[in-house]
Amino acid sequence: MTGLLSWAVKLVAILRHRDYWRALRLGVAASTEHANTPLPFDYATVLDVGANRGQFALLAAHRFPAAQIICFEPLDVPRATLERVFFDDSRVRVVGIALAASARRSQMFVSAADDSSSLLAPTALQLATFPRTNVVQQVSLTTERLDVLLDGEPPVRPALLKIDVQGAELDVLIGAEGILGQIDTILVECSFVELYTGQSMADDIVRFLHDHDFRLTGAVTPHVDAHRRIVQADLVFARHPGESASLAA
Repeated sequence: MTGLLSWAVKLVAILRHRDYWRALRLGVAASTEHANTPLPFDYATVLDVGANRGQFALLAAHRFPAAQIICFEPLDVPRATLERVFFDDSRVRVVGIALAASARRSQMFVSAADDSSSLLAPTALQLATFPRTNVVQQVSLTTERLDVLLDGEPPVRPALLKIDVQGAELDVLIGAEGILGQIDTILVECSFVELYTGQSMADDIVRFLHDHDFRLTGAVTPHVDAHRRIVQADLVFARHPGESASLAA
């Protein structure tokens, strides 16, 4: 599907639902490409790591209307739009912190397309595969572990953890180890080639989550390059069936 056709299909899907319209007027398109992602519960909590302007949070709020949604977005410009999108929605909380494996000072490489910004420097392959994602500035910030931020406030189950942080996904998962026992489903963007310097690969994430009692249950929204090779995709992981079965009842 060409980029123009893909956008037209997405626009039609957005226009079908009135609760996406206000965000669209603010330039934010709900991630309707995830409308059929196999997320099996009516989640009570959604943790949206790398929320950007609220594209996934919009979908989550529509698909799981009873959920409390916590959005993590460290960059000022997209976070300001995110806050405007949900300014009157008590279900949504916005946290302006970057998540990682530890608390530290770090540099964010801010992309011309700010949803491609990362704590890791983009490679030449990233710039060739996704044009207009060149770095326009670097921002100094402090990172924190997710389990530290949620210490004393474990997510109400069933809980969904979505991670899209441009190559630093494994660091976020390591920083969430203390709460992974309260997470039922994980949706994480995974790369099959090195788009960001030193990033984790898809098999690293599969192995880590397997060791923490999650199993790969789905793969959606694949990006294929000009040679028909899969560059990245969003992978779905579910807690071992024996631990989550009662929640689906």
